[in-house]
Amino acid sequence: MPHAERPPAELAAVLRSLAWTVHNGIPDRAGIEPVPRTELSVLKEVLEHPGATVGELSRIVGMHQPNVSAAIRRLEARDLVRSGRSDTDRRVNRISPTERAFAEQTSIIETWMGSLGEAFATLPDAQRAALTDALGGLQALDDALRDRSGPSACRDD
Repeated sequence: MPHAERPPAELAAVLRSLAWTVHNGIPDRAGIEPVPRTELSVLKEVLEHPGATVGELSRIVGMHQPNVSAAIRRLEARDLVRSGRSDTDRRVNRISPTERAFAEQTSIIETWMGSLGEAFATLPDAQRAALTDALGGLQALDDALRDRSGPSACRDD
């Protein structure tokens, strides 16, 4: 079977394992209290889409609005997001990340870079080159998965 037609079972398994390893170890090493998955999903999108409404965030993360509202309340209690009235329509609440959210995001990224960098440095040159060459493909895969996901792709149960 040609390479492009092979089922990506091994790729899926490796990416899942890598994501699990990184996700579970990095917040502790960064000195940050872990955020539950639901809240993390909402926070990630607030950081990527500052000023979004609860409805917009609900569609992006594929969760019911009441669950997103509850996650936002918990994130507000942790001083990671703030809710405020829109400048153009006072009936609309916009959700924005706080400075603490940006600081924690920076800390996590720096810790990821350090941890991944240390592990990356132990790899043979050919494997480092292969990973570097795969960045474009991995980004395209992420984009394709995001394009395909909709409200039913990410459940909030």
